[in-house]
Amino acid sequence: MATNPLPQFPPGFLWGVSTSAHQIEGAVQERDPSVWDAFTAEPGRVKDGSTAAVACDHYHRYPEDVALLADLGVDAYRFSVSWPRVNSPGGLDFYDRLVDALCAAGVRPVPTLFHWDLPLELDWLNRDTAERFAEYAGVVAARLGDRVQKWITLNEPAEHTLLGHALGAHAPGRRLLFDALPVAHHQLLAHGLAVRALRAAGVADIGIANSHGPTWAASGRPEDVAAADFYDLLLNRLFADPLLLGRYPEGIGELMPGHPEGVEADLKVIAEPLDWYGINYYQPTGVGAPQGTEIEFGGLTLPAELPFSVRELEGYPVTDFGWPVVPEALTELLVGFQERYGDRLPPVVITENGCSYEGIDDQERIAFLDGHVRALHRASERGVDVRGYFVWSLLDNFEWAEGYARRFGLVHVDYDTLKRTPKASYTWLRDALRARG
Repeated sequence: MATNPLPQFPPGFLWGVSTSAHQIEGAVQERDPSVWDAFTAEPGRVKDGSTAAVACDHYHRYPEDVALLADLGVDAYRFSVSWPRVNSPGGLDFYDRLVDALCAAGVRPVPTLFHWDLPLELDWLNRDTAERFAEYAGVVAARLGDRVQKWITLNEPAEHTLLGHALGAHAPGRRLLFDALPVAHHQLLAHGLAVRALRAAGVADIGIANSHGPTWAASGRPEDVAAADFYDLLLNRLFADPLLLGRYPEGIGELMPGHPEGVEADLKVIAEPLDWYGINYYQPTGVGAPQGTEIEFGGLTLPAELPFSVRELEGYPVTDFGWPVVPEALTELLVGFQERYGDRLPPVVITENGCSYEGIDDQERIAFLDGHVRALHRASERGVDVRGYFVWSLLDNFEWAEGYARRFGLVHVDYDTLKRTPKASYTWLRDALRARG
C-alpha cells in the first residue's frame, strides 16, 4: 500500500470523486427514456445483457452515498444531471434534494449537464438539439444555481461521437465513421450555447470535461507518425482547438455543418471563455499505420477502413480493462497542452481518473491513484495551473457496454443486495485527505 502523504497543491485545490446519472441512479420508471434505455434493450448491445434500470439505486439511496462522501472527506462531488429525468414531472426535485444533502454535508456539488443519456426523442445529428440543450441548461441553473457555483456542460463529447455514432459500440449505436462529424460539431455548439445560458443565469464558474491522452507512434516510420498525428487530432485537438483557439484543426472545419453565416459564426459561440478546462485521463494510446484488417482493441472492433490502427503498448502493467497504467503520461499530456495552447489554456481540473480492478482489498487501485496524483503534481511543478483532481468513481456502477463486469469504484456495490462496502482504496484516500488536513 502507498503510505507516503499526498503532495501539496496550491490553496483551494479541489479533491473530489465523480459519477454519472445513468450509471448509478436507477429509478428508470421515474424518468423519461433515453437513448441508452433503447440501446440496452437491443440484444447483444451490452456484454452481460444488463441494463441500468436499477444500477446502484442511487436515486433512492443517495443519503447513504452522501454520507460516504462526507466520511471520505472530499471537497467536491461531481455528478451528472439526467436530462430525461429533468424532462419528467418533478424530475428536478431529486437534484434539489441531492444538492441540499451535499451542502449540508459540506461537500461542494459539481453537476455535469450531459453525460451521454440523451432524451430518446433527440438526435445530435440535428442542429436543433444544441438549442434544446441550452434551454435545458437554463432550467437546471435556475433551479440549482443558488447553491451550485461550479458547473460542467458536457462529458466526453469525443467518446460520445466516436463510440456512439462512428463505431456503434455505445448508444445510439450508429456506425457512421466520419459521417459522425456533425455530432461533434453540434455537441460543441451545445456547449457554447449552454455557457451563455449559464452566464445569463448568474453562473460564474464553468468548465467542460473532455477526454484526452498522449498518442504514441508505433515507430518512427513516416506512415506510423502520420497515423498517430491523425489519431491525436481526433482525440485531442478536434475538441480542444475550437474551445480554446476558436478554430478547428486544418482540414476539419470545411467538413462541419455550419451556421447559415458559415461555421465561423458557430465557432464564436463554441469558444465562449471558460473558467477552467476539465480533462478526463486514463491512458496513452499507441497508434500506427492502418493494417488493412479489423482490430479488436479495448473491447471495440475498429474497422479496417480507418486511416490508423491502434497498437498495444508493451512493458506496462494493465488494469482489468486491459488499459496500460502510465502515470507519467498524464504529466506529458498536461505539459504538452500548456505548450500547445499557452495562455489560451484556462486552469486545469482532472475531472476523471481511475481504473478497473476486482476485489475490495484493491491495492492496485491505490498504487494507480497515488501514482497519478504525483504525476499531476509534477505537471504543476512544471508550470501547469492545476486546480483539482476527481477520482472515477465513488461507486462501482453500470459501465456502459461492459455492463457490470468492470468495477471502477472506491466503494464496492453488491448488485444483488445493493450493499455498499468501502474498499481499501476508499480508506487510503480518506486517511490521505485527513493527513493533508
